[in-house]
Amino acid sequence: MLSQDQRTEAARALFRAEQTRVQAERLSATYPQIEIEDAYAISREVAAARARAGDRLIGHKVGLTSKAMRAASKINEPDYGHVFASMLIEDDATVAHADFCVPRVEPELTFVLKSPLKGPGLTLDDVLAATDYVVPSIEIIDARVTEPRRIFDTVADNGAAAGLILGARRFRPDEIDWSWAGALFRRNGEIEETGIAAGVMDHPANAVAWLGNKLATYGGGLEAGHMVLSGSFTRPVWADPGDRLEADFGPLGTVSLSFS
Repeated sequence: MLSQDQRTEAARALFRAEQTRVQAERLSATYPQIEIEDAYAISREVAAARARAGDRLIGHKVGLTSKAMRAASKINEPDYGHVFASMLIEDDATVAHADFCVPRVEPELTFVLKSPLKGPGLTLDDVLAATDYVVPSIEIIDARVTEPRRIFDTVADNGAAAGLILGARRFRPDEIDWSWAGALFRRNGEIEETGIAAGVMDHPANAVAWLGNKLATYGGGLEAGHMVLSGSFTRPVWADPGDRLEADFGPLGTVSLSFS
């Protein structure tokens, strides 16, 4: 376990890395005694620093929602990060690769809430009842710390959250069975990954319920109007300068972005 001074020092290093796009030394190397509760505390400190700098919290992201990814990270539950207004990017936009350290991209479903959600005890049905609409999306993830990262590094680094591209179309939470929503993920016209949303904890709304219950352990919850990225159902795809990435959700539309 880290001292409060060590947590604050780590948060400053990560916030500086976000601002400069220069990776910090991974916390698991600097602080071998770090624990998962330290990592979440550091993530909350970085989020508070962003808010003080004028950014606005607009939601959260859930990560490591697939069983395979959790096994690879040697943990038994997902993780989460914060989503800020500065992370929103227009569909089909071109972004500068230099604005990130080592960007990767993933297809996801974003739940936008019409009413608050606070655990414990939240279920899939609670999430669907509280959801205003669901949007096919792409998440940009980034690593503001050096390799080889451990789960403590990723959690402290805001769950790697870096960007969110929302699709143009919105869907009611009861419009389809979201566990069967799927995507073809293309880079420069070639399919890199495919998947269906059932890979996210059997149904992506389960990830939102997990998040609401997890935040309750820290006295928090999900607010009306906030967005929740429910987690990727493919492996991350690397993004290089000049790449165009497109998530084709079939009848739900496409979402894309390019890197300059």
